[in-house]
Amino acid sequence: MRIYSDLFGKTVALHSLLEAWDKFKAGKRHRPDVQLFERNLEDNLFILHEDLIQKRYRHSPYSSFYIQDPKVRLIHKSTVRDRIVHHAVFKTLNAIFEPTFIFDSYSCREGKGAHRAVQRLKFFADRIYRMHQKCFVLKCDIEKFFHSIDHEILLSMISKRIKDTDLINLIQELIHSFSAETAARQERERERERAVAQSATSLRNSSPISISTNWISL
Repeated sequence: MRIYSDLFGKTVALHSLLEAWDKFKAGKRHRPDVQLFERNLEDNLFILHEDLIQKRYRHSPYSSFYIQDPKVRLIHKSTVRDRIVHHAVFKTLNAIFEPTFIFDSYSCREGKGAHRAVQRLKFFADRIYRMHQKCFVLKCDIEKFFHSIDHEILLSMISKRIKDTDLINLIQELIHSFSAETAARQERERERERAVAQSATSLRNSSPISISTNWISL
């Protein structure tokens, strides 16, 4: 097993942060937070680089919101500055760990994706059907999978391949920036906000007669 060291400087170098910015901004330049960061791009990248080199970088809190995709999902969004760091660290880690992944894993991997996954599924389903005249598929999902990952186990796995204290400390900052407890608390807060908003909407849509009837019934 190959061990890697002296990765921190390359990961947080200005050219790496600029490359990370280019990767991140693809398809997002119309968003207000991206436009605001780009308005002073050079200064923002220099400040980020300096904070990383001087070990002053701290991950900002996440903002949360719901999307319909097609079911309702609670999304936790990091700042533009933090997502640039995510991309820079991802590039370093991906080069090390991507070759160790199984072939038939298609989510969030370069050169993979949903279309190739469907093609691969069809290949296996057709082959099994030809051999046995039937084919069974198990469709399942692990509820809140990323929320449930043990951070210490994850860090120990990464640390077996990477012997660079500065980079490990940075990775630890990113991993610990999000916790299941924080996510659960934010989800409860967002659920309360949605319940209040729905109640307000229902009240606005009620006629004076129905409101009076409800009050009388109470």
